[in-house]
Amino acid sequence: MSLTRRVAIAAALAAPLSFAQAQAQTTITVQHPLPLASHYGAGATAFKEALERATGGRYRVNIQRNDNEREAIESVQIGTIECSLTSTGPVGNFVPEVRNFDVPFLFRDTAHARGVLDGEIGQQMLSRFTARGLVGVVWMENGFRHLTNSRREVNAPADIRGLKVRTMENQVHMRAFTQLGALPTPMAFSELVPALQQGTVDGQENPIAVILANNLNQVQRFLTLTGHVYSPAILICNPALFARMNAADRAAFNEAARAGAAANRAKNSADEAAGVEELRRRGMTVVTQVDSAAFQTALAPGAAQIEQQLDSALLRRIREWRAN
Repeated sequence: MSLTRRVAIAAALAAPLSFAQAQAQTTITVQHPLPLASHYGAGATAFKEALERATGGRYRVNIQRNDNEREAIESVQIGTIECSLTSTGPVGNFVPEVRNFDVPFLFRDTAHARGVLDGEIGQQMLSRFTARGLVGVVWMENGFRHLTNSRREVNAPADIRGLKVRTMENQVHMRAFTQLGALPTPMAFSELVPALQQGTVDGQENPIAVILANNLNQVQRFLTLTGHVYSPAILICNPALFARMNAADRAAFNEAARAGAAANRAKNSADEAAGVEELRRRGMTVVTQVDSAAFQTALAPGAAQIEQQLDSALLRRIREWRAN
């Protein structure tokens, strides 16, 4: 038999196997709102690499940017895409219990926030997603939110009065800024930079990593490290994705999600550590010494109203949490 004939037969025999492998391959689309070099991009990339490696390429992950987080969550809910890595800001519109995490000055520091989210409280909250047609897979991190603006240096709560501040579409955040005398303007993140450029809003609030990744220093002059809210992030997926998986693939998926969370948090910690000096280098005026007690006092009346509509027992458990 000639070499050409043998190659042809081998190719014919291999074709059904190649077709079956192609058929068995599943592509999972994950959307997140920031550039690939961000802490969200780090989490999504680590998740992709871990899942594809663990499943021998049977699962492929397609990472897309979508800076309209609410739209991305809706797409997951109806099954247009499989997963979204998002901050919890808009999640309260789908799973109202998550709004408890958005209370100002709820978390003492990053270790407190991560401990709560990774422990019993966080796992119980993830279970609330099922009733809303979603799967809460793993907690990631957006970080402590800080205030920027283009009008003036903010050293005290009174300095915020009159500023038009973009907030997420989140009632807890909006009420907090109203209490400070600001004019909160909710809008999708995709609309933020044009709004700042055009003067529709004077400022915004986001973690250092978000300010860095989106070069907000180009449209904002002043940064104050208020740390007024810790912003979790979360990987949310459509239930149908898991319904199609066997037990081994679900285990691989969950392990990959944990790898994504670790990479996301590591990148956020690095950005927090180096970000302030980098933003100063880029020309921002940064106020680092902030009287947190003064901000908490200014927010107290509004916080009391906010908490009346939330889960007081859960908030108490979060505040009382201590590492074992």
